[in-house]
Amino acid sequence: MPAFPEQLWTLPEAGMPTFGELGLSEPLLRALDRAGITEPFPIQAATLPDALAGRDVLGRGQTGSGKTLAFGLALLSRLAGERTAPKRPRGLVLVPTRELAMQVVDALKPFATAIQLRCSVVVGGTSFVRQTDELRRGVDLLVATPGRLSDHVRQGTCVLSDVRFVAIDEADRMADMGFMPQVREILDLTPEDGQRMLFSATLDGDVDKLVRRYLDNPVSHAVERADATVTTMDHHLLLVSNEDKAGVVAELAAREGRTLLFVRTKHSVDRLTRKLRQVGISAGGLHGGKAQGARTRVLGQFRDGEMPVLVATDVAARGIHVDDISLVVHVDPPADPKDYLHRAGRTARAGESGTVVTLVTHAERRAVQGLTAKAGVSATSTQVRPGDPELARLTGARAPSGVPMVERFIPPAQPRRSGGRPGRSGRPAYAGARSGRPTRRAS
Repeated sequence: MPAFPEQLWTLPEAGMPTFGELGLSEPLLRALDRAGITEPFPIQAATLPDALAGRDVLGRGQTGSGKTLAFGLALLSRLAGERTAPKRPRGLVLVPTRELAMQVVDALKPFATAIQLRCSVVVGGTSFVRQTDELRRGVDLLVATPGRLSDHVRQGTCVLSDVRFVAIDEADRMADMGFMPQVREILDLTPEDGQRMLFSATLDGDVDKLVRRYLDNPVSHAVERADATVTTMDHHLLLVSNEDKAGVVAELAAREGRTLLFVRTKHSVDRLTRKLRQVGISAGGLHGGKAQGARTRVLGQFRDGEMPVLVATDVAARGIHVDDISLVVHVDPPADPKDYLHRAGRTARAGESGTVVTLVTHAERRAVQGLTAKAGVSATSTQVRPGDPELARLTGARAPSGVPMVERFIPPAQPRRSGGRPGRSGRPAYAGARSGRPTRRAS
């Protein structure tokens, strides 16, 4: 059981409060207006008053519920009006993945700028030296993954003794990915009497232990029951033969709309992405083996709509918070109910509707049906083949064009010294022309 009873937030009789009524400053209110954000989400309305009052806060809500601004606006408000020393941030946001860290920074930077605060990110796969320079200039609110932040602490390039405001996002994912020891080490370096906020889909197990050890009499808010399901999400089990599976995947990926395909391994990501592009589908791959620059570029193209299909592994996709994903496809069934719900949560965000389909071969049928039952999901089963009208009706699937995607030309790197050669072979490189493997290892 969670350490503290939850307060289930309900809409007041007077209606949703305004951001001004929640206690935000005028500069932040103007920044929200410029961003077109006119009304708080329930998780924001529930947690902001307590967070702004300095209380430790637990927040639980479905993905896409507005948690980033819930803790971000509170942290920035608490940080406003004071100066930060070099290498000594005063606010900290811990997240499990690089992609999520960068999305949090992108979401919060306009509001930090509005109140003259500096917000920056430290994650693996990007320049340690550049991050060190940022920290040396002074960062008010630092967004970080545990591994890279621990590296900076060990190197003496970041000191945490001034961090009086901490938010931990997706704490349950931190636990699943084995980061809890590092999270505890980091929190041990921050002042015991500082304010701490923790947001998680679940508040049990290792998350509950973290709450008991590091949060002081927190108030716990939820915007739905722990066992609540998203009513705007449809679930389907598509029963396919081994021979028909590849064709069904291609037709699902060729549909209109933003589509996310989950597979089990890095190799499967690269292989499926390549096959989809060969039949005319604009698809990109995301997995932990890719260099950070490539991951950022692919995710940006997916978010901007330039590339409507993304193929990903579970670990890489834990940082994907992209609106308007209308279809999630389990090409490879997930390993457990928690992974199913996490994958499914990439669609039907913030009240939008979405569809989740799992491709199931005959050998997988019993295991997948048991998994969805444990996840509390009621999924309809349908036998499908490529070109099946029922497949098109349920998902919008259609035949791909069959015309291979033209790969974009990437100019060879310029030599640093005169007389150098553009490369060993002198041949141009093309994006995706090879297996999609990174040219350097992500750290």
